[in-house]
Amino acid sequence: MLRQYELVDRVLDYDPTANEALLNRAYVFSMQAHGSQKRANGDPYFSHPIEVAGILTDLHLDDETIATAILHDTIEDTVATPEEITRLFGPSVARLVDGVTKLSKIEAQTENERAAENLRKFLLAMSDDIRVLLVKLADRLHNMRTLHFIKNPDKRKRIARETMDIYAPLAERIGMYEFMKEMQTLAFAQLEPEAYESITKRLAQLKEGGGDRIAKIGSGLKLLLSRAGIEAEISGREKHPYSIWKKMAERHISFEQLSDIMAFRAIVPTEEACYAALGVIHRRWPMVPGRFKDYISTPKRNGYRSLHTSVIHADNTRVEIQIRTHDMHEEAELGLAAHWAYKQDPMNGRVRPDTQVSWIRDLVEILDNAESPEELLEHTKMAMYQDRIFAFTPKGELHQLPKGASPIDFAYAVHTDLGDQAVGAKINGRVVPLRTTIENGDQVQILRSKAQEPQANWLNFAITGKARAAIRRHLRHKERVETQALGRKMYDELVSRLPAPLAGNAQAMAMQRLKVADEAALLEAIARRRLPDAAVMEALMPGSAGADALRDLPPQSSAISIRGLTAGVAFDLAECCHPVPGDRIVGLRRPDAGIEVHTIDCPVLAAADDADWVDLSWGDKTEGATGRISVEVKNEPGALGTIATIIGAQKANIVNLRLDNRDTGFHTNTIDVEVHDVHHLMRVIGALRAADAVNSVIRV
Repeated sequence: MLRQYELVDRVLDYDPTANEALLNRAYVFSMQAHGSQKRANGDPYFSHPIEVAGILTDLHLDDETIATAILHDTIEDTVATPEEITRLFGPSVARLVDGVTKLSKIEAQTENERAAENLRKFLLAMSDDIRVLLVKLADRLHNMRTLHFIKNPDKRKRIARETMDIYAPLAERIGMYEFMKEMQTLAFAQLEPEAYESITKRLAQLKEGGGDRIAKIGSGLKLLLSRAGIEAEISGREKHPYSIWKKMAERHISFEQLSDIMAFRAIVPTEEACYAALGVIHRRWPMVPGRFKDYISTPKRNGYRSLHTSVIHADNTRVEIQIRTHDMHEEAELGLAAHWAYKQDPMNGRVRPDTQVSWIRDLVEILDNAESPEELLEHTKMAMYQDRIFAFTPKGELHQLPKGASPIDFAYAVHTDLGDQAVGAKINGRVVPLRTTIENGDQVQILRSKAQEPQANWLNFAITGKARAAIRRHLRHKERVETQALGRKMYDELVSRLPAPLAGNAQAMAMQRLKVADEAALLEAIARRRLPDAAVMEALMPGSAGADALRDLPPQSSAISIRGLTAGVAFDLAECCHPVPGDRIVGLRRPDAGIEVHTIDCPVLAAADDADWVDLSWGDKTEGATGRISVEVKNEPGALGTIATIIGAQKANIVNLRLDNRDTGFHTNTIDVEVHDVHHLMRVIGALRAADAVNSVIRV
């Protein structure tokens, strides 16, 4: 454990202006607050926050961040209060400590809730100040280093899995590769102990058998570059066990078949020297096709820049080589922490917006739209863990998306309004459907219309969290608006059944009696049958639907129009009878569900004892629905083509076709047809009946 003076000296070495008194106060306070608390290995508990602070001194972080690291467990695990932290260490440190503090009673939650709420807590805090995340990652890294002291194997595996799923990818996303590698290695040792031990042993045997193979290849590489006039620092290493295991699993190969287990890094003075070194290496050894990556011209989303290539060295050995400058190397190892010092705002000590990577902003936007912890976790995992592709706007603007993304994902990545108004897309100049998968390097142009709005079926192919959250938000809003519109029509119909006109304040008094918050809540409750009609009438006009009057409740006086409402949102067209505009219709109203619309002769109505009947009518301008017909066709070549031709000639659209029955002479098809109204459907049926190939047609 670091002693007080050692920790302070470390900070003063890289920051002579650091507040020494603040660090000393934090050290003493943490030691006193944690008192006699012990860790699983028997060490005093305060050794943990001190070691976390020590890890952060390697990143050369400021005095406030170091103080936060020392104090990060005091509020949760001791009697210390946020007010006390604010008084002794200032509001800035108190804010950071609060951001890092773990949620209380976290063990009582489900795994998904725990992970998601944890994410919610520090992502929100991180959006304000990235230092919160840096402390959190250092905290998790030290916990992983001491994980083997925990006796419960299930607890060890849970912590290791959480680290592998959440914290290591977070470290990678902000470019802290050293943190990521160490976390992955430590978690891998717990999750797959046999695989870890096997790979570690193989690497040790390889090292013994090959002697100083890495040193030889490294010195040969340095000599090659120096002859070409390029001064380079060369370092070589074996890949860490988790990386090797992952490649073995992905490629379905054994350790012996894995050839690229050695990686070398060449650090050169300038960006031009990177490309010059690449040319020299490729002229000397053949490159492995498909293994060259230029992250200098197209950096990763976390800002990582480097040239990656794999070459076939002597004895057919694959060797991976990374070429970068000193600045690129520092940023690659430490990520956002590397340019902390020169990206702070000197006025208030906060990180400037340019250190906030775009995916963090996307995640914070998602937080506002996620309704449940599970939905949040789905979105954040999508945003963080999927492989990414590059796509360009027509103006050449670069956007990174998950692999498998569609133009809808691209549109929302550019701007939420563009996503909402998307009607189509052009990929590389060719018009394509919105569900088309974008490939790496595609140029994508979104076609938009102000009349467009997000569609429910977009959720079937939108994969980014940002897109899915925006679509769901719009659909929820639309459902609320249309449900309230339907509730308004039903409310007006109820009022018309009252024995006398209502007073001006009757509705307000009724809402008090019914204990609803506002008019919108009242209308929604009526539409969704959370409130019986009799109860609403009684609340509006006491005595109008009393005990005696319930038997003689006035019947519905007029049909409720569903014009202007969207099928599937405020109401659902029943799958049993497929009503279309022009049919005589009736609605079934059940608690907390949309109104289910049936034709008046639907057999389901007879069995619907648990639902209220609502008399409905199609609005004057209602148009378009899907009718279902059963067609018996002669079993002969071209018969199905004849049916399709007739339906097309009638300007109807086949949306689904199912073969139900087939024998030697005839086969029966059930066809779902998009039509304007019932007259249009009847014309289609009439035209089909007139065809020689058709034996019979009935509506089902």
